[in-house]
Amino acid sequence: MFYDGFIFSSKNTVPFALFAVVALATPVNAGPVTPNFTSGTITSETKTRTEVIETIRQIEYSTGTSYTVTGTNINIPARPEPGANYTIMNQGAPFQFSETHLTPGVSKETWIDRKTTEDSVTNSISVFTQ
Repeated sequence: MFYDGFIFSSKNTVPFALFAVVALATPVNAGPVTPNFTSGTITSETKTRTEVIETIRQIEYSTGTSYTVTGTNINIPARPEPGANYTIMNQGAPFQFSETHLTPGVSKETWIDRKTTEDSVTNSISVFTQ
């Protein structure tokens, strides 16, 4: 018989086969494993990134009518209304005038787009002894 470059005769094969059967049939016992260290440490680092994207859309509606007049150095009539005649009291002196007339509908819109990013790092250490 020719095998992998070696020549085996049938008389050489029998002892080899007998050795293989004996080797496989021999029981094996494991002994106890005892660690040979007395202390140790484990360290770890965990990094986390959290991203929050918020979109806030707030729309406020008015169902009535509102009229507001404010100012300094302005002659405001007893009954202010849109189209009333407002005049400066002291010509040449500083003045301020504001008139707001809101009718039913959208009175205010707020649009907020924001992105919040949070990075955190957690370091831990475990110490053990035997």
